[in-house]
Amino acid sequence: MVTKKTSLWKDVQKAFNTGVSYMLPSVVVGGVFLAVALSTGKPTDNGMEITNQFMKNLNDIGVAGFAMMIPLLSGYIAYSIASKPALAPGMILGYIANNPIGEGQVKTGFLGAMLLGVLTGYFVKWTKKWKVSPTVRTLMPILIVPILTTLVLGLLYIYVIAVPIGGAMDWLVATLGELQGGSAIILGLIIGAMTAVDMGGPINKTATAFTLALMAEGVYSPNGAHRIAVAIPPLAMAISTFIDRKKYTKEDQDLGYSAFFMGLIGITEGAIPFAVKDMKRVLPAIILGSAVGGALGMVNNVEALVPHGGLIILPVVNGKLWYATAMLIGTLVSVIILHFTKPTLENSTIEKDSK
Repeated sequence: MVTKKTSLWKDVQKAFNTGVSYMLPSVVVGGVFLAVALSTGKPTDNGMEITNQFMKNLNDIGVAGFAMMIPLLSGYIAYSIASKPALAPGMILGYIANNPIGEGQVKTGFLGAMLLGVLTGYFVKWTKKWKVSPTVRTLMPILIVPILTTLVLGLLYIYVIAVPIGGAMDWLVATLGELQGGSAIILGLIIGAMTAVDMGGPINKTATAFTLALMAEGVYSPNGAHRIAVAIPPLAMAISTFIDRKKYTKEDQDLGYSAFFMGLIGITEGAIPFAVKDMKRVLPAIILGSAVGGALGMVNNVEALVPHGGLIILPVVNGKLWYATAMLIGTLVSVIILHFTKPTLENSTIEKDSK
């Protein structure tokens, strides 16, 4: 029984790595175009405003690259487990996970996409064992399996998986509301941790919604903590790849440069590929670092006046020195944790590129 569990986990890990490998070009393309476009923007009440039409077009291309990122991850996780018939359902379900859906308009981000990718892979693998006539067999991979898989798992996600997640997010918003006006350090720790835990998923978006609601009331400190925290995961992963190169593959080292620029412009998703590959080490590190950064921001009354993050908004921050310092300290906390928890790889593993 232990052997079967070990084998299953190895298959899932292999699937995660495959998903990341196919997702990476989309991450890099989206990140580079967004970084270039946003660097020309101006901070406004609605975020970074890009006025140059050419840069707007580049921004749209970057947004498209990021929109493809999660469906590619989910699709190729499924593909790794059950080959071609699982690819399209996996991508469709990944898209569903990364966009609000259902009565509660729940979005689960990359964590939901990973779950749906695995479920899709094993569901399709199970359908391959069905005993059907030769005529039906020819229709299975292009018609029956994709439709059935998408229907069953799509409805399972909407009615079973997403419902409790939506309820949990409502509870989180209420809990954060009760903390407002209490201990600044506790609120900062919680906002920072929530920002990093799923990087664009429902918990992250709950923190965003909470800080935006307070901004509408003229309270900007929670937004300051949140905007510090959004930059820490990609910056931490980038710096970790720079200084601990023997702990990362060549592919990860190259991705570090892209993650660095995404961190500067406040795009948390730049750390997702690293988290998917090594969740048990990466997530605790970036959650703790972001929590520390968020707490330092709250304690020192840092105020971000726009709904965006990273160093790119520094001109419209009250408490600029502590904004940058909290971001740096939080990043270093994550880097130090990664230094002591991530193992050193064999030279052959470091040099090997994913095909």
